[in-house]
This record gives sequence, structure tokens and C-alpha cells, in this order.
Amino acid sequence: MYARRLKPCPYYTSAPMHNPMNNFGIYPNTYWENIPWYNQDFSNHFIGPYYPLHGEIQQPMYIDIKDYGPEPFAVNIEAAARQNNTFRTALWTGKHLQITLMSLNVGEDIGLEVHPDLDQFIRIEQGQGLVMMGDNRNNLDYQSVVMDDYAFVIPAGTWHNLINTGSMPLKLYSIYAPPQHPHGTVHATKEDAMAAEHNH
Repeated sequence: MYARRLKPCPYYTSAPMHNPMNNFGIYPNTYWENIPWYNQDFSNHFIGPYYPLHGEIQQPMYIDIKDYGPEPFAVNIEAAARQNNTFRTALWTGKHLQITLMSLNVGEDIGLEVHPDLDQFIRIEQGQGLVMMGDNRNNLDYQSVVMDDYAFVIPAGTWHNLINTGSMPLKLYSIYAPPQHPHGTVHATKEDAMAAEHNH
């Protein structure tokens, strides 16, 4: 009994295979191991990137969100920001700098505010928003649409606000220099934040 001899297909036999999830790609596994491949489920359950190792997929990382300052600290900041579901939580507070995570619901804003003695850096990790800044609370003449991977800087003494204009929670992290909130700050909602700032 003779085996059937198949004719080679001229269109596909030389086509490279780019699927990083198997062992048959044109690059060795070590190439793919150094590239983070992100979960495509953009629901609120997303908490971190996936890393393929030898055809396998690790479980998503979980980060215990709390204030780690002022000790030395390293973290996947994107995963931490996406995992956070509170309005504001301090992730690291030191003597000269503070990192907080924030999550704004659809249509929610941070609230018009000004920090006279500190500079602020904000990076968006999920969602879309509108940032407004100005020297006067009644004249926010700088406005920009911001979304995933956008960052902006708020100089000391500048009035500012950020509004979630997207269809999902707006996830971000903020860096204050010097710190703005007490060590260990957790504001579950915007109302909690306003009450705490009023008392402070």
C-alpha cells in the first residue's frame, strides 16, 4: 500500500508563522519570552499582562495594592493602575514624592483643584478623558483629549481637572512632588476623597 504523495503548495510553504503561542515560529522562544503579550479582555477583570514561556501562558499577576513607601519598591505600574478600582489609593509615599492610583467612573471627574506648592505628573493606562488646565479657575484655556499611554504634567499653581469622557473606567497613576496625601491614603469614592480633603 502506497502513501498518497501530496504536492507542495507554492503559496503557504514559505510563509512565516508569527504566532508566539507555539513552538513553530521563525524566531526562537527566547525572542518571544522578552515581549509582553497583553490580555485582550478589556473588562474590569483585567489585572495584568501575560508572558508566554515555551508555549505556555502564565496566570495574570495580582498586586497587593497598598502604600509601600518609603521602602525601595518596584512594580508593574500599568498592571497596578488597571487593577485598582478605588477613586484614589496611595501606592508609594516618600519624603519628596508620592505615587497614587486612581479610577474614575464613566462621566466622573477628579474635580477642579490647584496645588500651589507641588508639580504633578499623570499617565493614563486605560480609557479616555479630557484634561483642562489654566492659571485661573474660570479660564482653563489648555485642553487636551488623553487616552491610553498619554501623560501630562500639571505645574505647581495651575488649576486643573480631568473628566472621564469614555465608555469605561478611566485608570491612571499620578505622581506628586512633594507628596499631597497622607501615607496610606485610600479613598474608595470621590465623595470619600472630598470629605477627607475638607477635613484635612
